[in-house]
Amino acid sequence: MAEVAEKESTELVTVPSKETALEVFKAEQGLDPYLQTIRQELDSFLAEPPSLDTATGRKAYASMAHKIARSKTAIDNIGKELVADLKQLPKTIDAERKRWRDQLDAWRDEARGPLNEWEAAEEARIAHHVQGIEWLRDMALEIEELDSAALKERLTNAEAKKVDESWEEYEAEAHRVKDVTVSTLRAAIQKRENYEAEQADLERLRKQEEERKQQEREAQIAREAEERARREAEQAAQAEREAAARREQEAKAEAERKEREYQEGIAKAQREAEAERQCIQQEHERREQARLDAERREREEAERRQADKEHRKRINRAAMQAMIDGGMPEDCAKQAITLIAQSKVPNITINY
Repeated sequence: MAEVAEKESTELVTVPSKETALEVFKAEQGLDPYLQTIRQELDSFLAEPPSLDTATGRKAYASMAHKIARSKTAIDNIGKELVADLKQLPKTIDAERKRWRDQLDAWRDEARGPLNEWEAAEEARIAHHVQGIEWLRDMALEIEELDSAALKERLTNAEAKKVDESWEEYEAEAHRVKDVTVSTLRAAIQKRENYEAEQADLERLRKQEEERKQQEREAQIAREAEERARREAEQAAQAEREAAARREQEAKAEAERKEREYQEGIAKAQREAEAERQCIQQEHERREQARLDAERREREEAERRQADKEHRKRINRAAMQAMIDGGMPEDCAKQAITLIAQSKVPNITINY
């Protein structure tokens, strides 16, 4: 059927074959010879126009118009077939491009496989060291309420944590954190032992005070008995009572002084412990804030890149649509936009 169509004559012109039609349509004003032939036939017809008074004459006008219309349709159909063939060509090229991309993507993943495994192992190695350092750091946190035995147990565990070349590049950091933790625990143990010793002293003083009071009560009874037996010794007994009262007052004053010193010591220890806790807490908050800031910056940068990508896509689509609206085939417009965006067309850029 295609061969018959190529040889078909419209009576005014001969339709070009498919082998020559592409060159005809590609050439500037390539259809001019066919137009000239039709024009000559039309001029010849109009030079001696048939009479409109007869049916034969009127039929001749209609026949000439029909021949011109058939010539238009025949050559236009050849052009339409050429366009259909050219439109199929990009699909064939795109299919082969996709097969090429898919194959090389698979080979790329195969080539990177050992690196991916190494990166996973490296991430696990780093996490192991970081966890070890965090464990050392945690040993010195929340120790305010621990007694000396619990603090010593923590100190023993921290000192027993081996830090050597197996920590690799984290060895120096591990040494530093371990030293800080050990120093902190030792200081806390010293403060706690001082506090516990003060508590023991206060307990001992309390018992001594109770014993003294008991002795005073017994002495009072003895003095009263002696006073009843020997009233003549009242002055001496009175002097003894006054002396005892003075000793009691002095002891009370001494106990109050020691109580004030003890309370001041507790308050000072609490202030120092609170200051140390706040320092550790501030350091933790600073690191957390730094991590959040880094995540925020990464998120904002990703959003900016995505927005820029979408912005460029919109401008490129608008430019391509303008070319299509101006009469350029869609594939040509798409290729033109791609070349301009890649700066492969001299002196032409896209304003983003």
